[in-house]
Amino acid sequence: MSKLVLTNDVVEAAVVGGSLLGGGGGGSMELGRKMASLALNLTPVELVDVEDLDEGSILINVAAVGAPSAKTAHAEPMHYIKAVKLLQSVADIKISGIISNEMGGIATVNGWLQAGILGLPVVDAPCNGRAHPTGLMGAIGLHKMDDYKSIQAAVGGAKQKGTLIETVTMGNMEKAASLIRSAAVQAGGLVAVARNPVTSEYARENAALGAVKQAIELGRRILSAKDRGAVAMAEEACQFLQGEIVHIGEIKEIFLECKGGFDVGKVEMGDYLEVTFWNEYMTLEKSGDRLATFPDLVMTIDAETGYPVTSADITKGQKVMLIRVDKKHLKLGAGMRAPELFNACEEAVGKSIIKYVF
Repeated sequence: MSKLVLTNDVVEAAVVGGSLLGGGGGGSMELGRKMASLALNLTPVELVDVEDLDEGSILINVAAVGAPSAKTAHAEPMHYIKAVKLLQSVADIKISGIISNEMGGIATVNGWLQAGILGLPVVDAPCNGRAHPTGLMGAIGLHKMDDYKSIQAAVGGAKQKGTLIETVTMGNMEKAASLIRSAAVQAGGLVAVARNPVTSEYARENAALGAVKQAIELGRRILSAKDRGAVAMAEEACQFLQGEIVHIGEIKEIFLECKGGFDVGKVEMGDYLEVTFWNEYMTLEKSGDRLATFPDLVMTIDAETGYPVTSADITKGQKVMLIRVDKKHLKLGAGMRAPELFNACEEAVGKSIIKYVF
């Protein structure tokens, strides 16, 4: 058992380490800083392990769903709280803790504000210890349970622009996730989501236990090297995660489009390197040879600052460091062990993925 009181001194480490573990997705560090600081300026929040909870405790998952690059995306802090309250009222449950959907600049700290306002702990059992593109990948295997009825609440958009959406959907996991993704599109590109109540026992068997503390420690390692420069920061990350720097150089071309509520495209770099992405980086190839495949971690790091840069924020001509980490060194949830969920990744980026993973 290990409890940690989350205070402002861990925010920067959480968003930096979380952003790197986002693997191209997981939201912006800037928004993550704002959300986490807002939460912790109101009240300290406790991060607990699943083992700290009573048997039968009910946990809910919170997420931000949408295309990170969407220019009209709008989700306010109160939207994240409203989503939890909508879920609680419809599901008629007593929530004992909140778990994040994944890792990322905002994803790692998503839940801190909701927990602080509602007087709940954050449980260190995210659905995944890296970021992933689809709701089913963040459902910790619930899609395989025929008798499980998904309940998902989403809030997002700007009232003054006529895009505000508040919706609750229940039913088949895949259909519910698709409807939430559609709501994100209607809201301008992003919605705050609360979903899928599970028992602490189920989370213990299927979630990425300890991933939040891993992200915080990773961030601390990266920031500890700040005085030694960007390369040293990347090297600290690689040493901690047992990864490597594959390339340092300028981004030659970026091909990006928003499609179905996702960012999809590819990045071309020197040495004949190509990285595809579907929110998150999916494949890394050199001259057509596969070097890494999702859920392996591929991430871009700004070569000037040493900070992670998501697929939505990289720019042509930017000098970056490209790193890779084998999936065996990550904390992964049950959604990363379901081959059927990777078909959508192949369709999105037009690359073989399943044969490299399973």
